[in-house]
Amino acid sequence: MFNTVLFPVDQSREAREAADVAIEIVKKYNSRLFLLSVLEQPNPEAESPTPEMMISPEAIEELLKGAQSLFTQHGIKAETLSRQGMPAFTICDVADEIEADLIIMGCRGLGLTDEGAAESVTNRVINLSPCPVLIVP
Repeated sequence: MFNTVLFPVDQSREAREAADVAIEIVKKYNSRLFLLSVLEQPNPEAESPTPEMMISPEAIEELLKGAQSLFTQHGIKAETLSRQGMPAFTICDVADEIEADLIIMGCRGLGLTDEGAAESVTNRVINLSPCPVLIVP
């Protein structure tokens, strides 16, 4: 059913919590797991990057190694990918590229305003994804 699973990771608490769900699904379906982290270009109009924003290749590499180690501890071989770009679009492009059957990601609420919901990476991935998306609250 879920032969190939894409798990985008960042430094958020929600991504760490979603890892537990990814572990269970990958084990249950004996899925091939891809870990993805996106090197995000800071918005020149923004005052400063957010703490979760991945803006250095070294931070991406360290994050992916840590995530891979977590899955290895659970007997899961995970392949790592790093890309540069806008997170939501990059996640969907990679899902298409690897022919993912499922994307698992944490949900990070930006508030209850229409603007926050429309701008969230999660919402964009849900709307653009070439495959089902499991959002872990």
